[in-house]
Amino acid sequence: MSMTDARDETERLIAIMAALRDPATGCPWDVEQDFASIAPYTIEEAHEVADAIARQAWDELPGELGDLLLQVVFHAQMAAEAGMFDFADVARAIADKLVARHPHVFGDESRDKSAAQQVRDWEAIKAQERAAKAEAGVLDGVALGLPALTRAVKLQNRAARVGFDWPATDQVLDKLAEETAELVAARDAGDRAHLAEEMGDLLFVVANLARHLEIDPEEALRAANAKFTRRFRAIETALAAQGRRPEQSSLAEMDALWDAAKVAERAWTERA
Repeated sequence: MSMTDARDETERLIAIMAALRDPATGCPWDVEQDFASIAPYTIEEAHEVADAIARQAWDELPGELGDLLLQVVFHAQMAAEAGMFDFADVARAIADKLVARHPHVFGDESRDKSAAQQVRDWEAIKAQERAAKAEAGVLDGVALGLPALTRAVKLQNRAARVGFDWPATDQVLDKLAEETAELVAARDAGDRAHLAEEMGDLLFVVANLARHLEIDPEEALRAANAKFTRRFRAIETALAAQGRRPEQSSLAEMDALWDAAKVAERAWTERA
């Protein structure tokens, strides 16, 4: 597709969104939406893009990216109606940001840097931008709407930059054991509010452990979810062959089928 085609299709999409939002002739559902009501869909569509990539469903990816682009156009249209900004302002903002954050491409800095040095330079530029926006605190600007595990890692990374961090994984593991003990104590005390607080503390330390091990906790948990789904479906398949469903089985039977699914997965992996 040429740049002209891309521009024409983008303009068509913007025009369609404006028509959908027309109070007199548009879609009643689209007309009644606002930023808050659309935000959850924006997050959902971003996750569906990530899901298509994880599954390598390349034929689905254009549609999923289109759904995500629709969210940007939707927000921009609502903002234009309120006289705040429009799609052109959105595109201009990200274009300006990319140019400013890549002086080694669009400026006079040398491209002869390692990827690690470029990351450090990127963070330095972002710090200058935060200062310009009067974000004085180390943790300012870490988005509240991020998935909780991702936000935990970002908060910890920010704190680590100023030296507030454990020097080694062993200390994090010690803290994990401490938080586990506190969770057990809260459970035994029967205080639900305290129990929820301790569960949060435990998850925060788990995120920190993942960070120290250079593992993305969101990706790790998604992989664990996928593994659980595969193995539970294997249980359902095995029981269906017997004319039964999981609720008609015992925990011991399902445990045995789970173990069989694990063995089958390992055997298939070794053959592959």
